[in-house]
Amino acid sequence: MSEIKVASRYAKSLIDLAVENNALADSYNDMVLFEKVVDETPELEAILKNPIVPLDKKTGILNGIFADKVGKLTLTFFKIVVNKGRSAILFSTAKQFIEQYNKIKGIVTADVTTATALSATAKQEIIAIVKKELGANEVIVNEKIDEKLIGGFILKVGDKQFDASIASGLSKLKKEFAH
Repeated sequence: MSEIKVASRYAKSLIDLAVENNALADSYNDMVLFEKVVDETPELEAILKNPIVPLDKKTGILNGIFADKVGKLTLTFFKIVVNKGRSAILFSTAKQFIEQYNKIKGIVTADVTTATALSATAKQEIIAIVKKELGANEVIVNEKIDEKLIGGFILKVGDKQFDASIASGLSKLKKEFAH
């Protein structure tokens, strides 16, 4: 079974457990923190994925880093996953948890690439459009600046992409003149 499928199942189990314990929002915050820490510390991911590192040492490292930062439910979850020999998928599980939580709560992530920083008004317009088109409750906008676009923007939500950049328009014109 693929790592993503297994991680998805573990994430679903944690969501169910968190709902049962009225701790869904806390568990979400814990997973966001865990993902951030692993992103910023590749050594941690390497330790978790290394089959040579003893399980109790992995549990000790996770407890040392997260004991005072995450809830008891999350720490117990980490311990169970590590003891099952599945510590290599903890990072993927955190990502899957966040994805599933966002789906449950109607939260959509919109990646916007522009030539210059978005104004507050433009950002609000994008949020309004995405909310309307997708029926989302909340939109998280990830901004990226790429001067090669010249102007305009590229909006990506899930597997859909809308390219309204000047660079793209010029490229299309160039192709048309070539024919």
